[in-house]
Amino acid sequence: MREECGLTRKQAVQGLRISEASLLRIENGALNFRNVGDLRKALTKYGVTDEEVVDSFVALNRETSRQDWLTQYRGQMKPGMPAFVGLEPEAKSMRIYHPTLVYGLLQTQRYAQAIHDLNKPVEETTSEFIRSAVEVRMRRQECLTRENPVELRAILGEAALRYPVGGEEVMREQYEKLAKMASLEHITLQVLPFQNGYRSTSDFAILDFGDPLPARVQIDSWSGALTSDKRREVDRFTRRFDSMAASAEPPERTQEFLAQLQREL
Repeated sequence: MREECGLTRKQAVQGLRISEASLLRIENGALNFRNVGDLRKALTKYGVTDEEVVDSFVALNRETSRQDWLTQYRGQMKPGMPAFVGLEPEAKSMRIYHPTLVYGLLQTQRYAQAIHDLNKPVEETTSEFIRSAVEVRMRRQECLTRENPVELRAILGEAALRYPVGGEEVMREQYEKLAKMASLEHITLQVLPFQNGYRSTSDFAILDFGDPLPARVQIDSWSGALTSDKRREVDRFTRRFDSMAASAEPPERTQEFLAQLQREL
């Protein structure tokens, strides 16, 4: 929003009680506005004057700041992740994609544990970090099982489903969970098979908060979660998702595909 108005960060923070560094962290999803007055002033500078829109931003900022359960885990999370995790429950719908692993929101606890155990000697993570990461991952999934859940469209690469993680029983349990989730009315799961056609090499998530709030895209990197609500970035990843959805197996084939994978174990 700031860039679309032609403002530098230095210009944007003039008259606000935040620094350029803080604004950068806010824009990257690593921090919320602590003072509502600063948020309102920033929106005015960005040309947002509709009170309904302003109130929606204020409410979203307030709700994401209230994710109290995250507080105990913030020190163990990568940069950008606490704010993004705080936004997930506020989304109306999500579109997610992963080419090589079952996406975190759909993982079983044993699958998540096994993934972190595999990475531990390479990433030099601690047992405490792994415990926290798995707990956070399980808590995040509550947005899919609560009353009035987030609507989810997910695409998983075939490689994500065939990559053996944790052994036969772990994979069997994971396939069963995917089948159960795919049977829910608010979840659509597609498999992108090994075939010619476009596929993104990186995983991503698109969060839609409904009008008038802008959608937000999140991409994982080695240093943490990168997020953006820039329209061109959201549009670019939306095109990626739509292209893969068009070439993936239809949702009604997912149960059969998962059953076949279980028979192959």
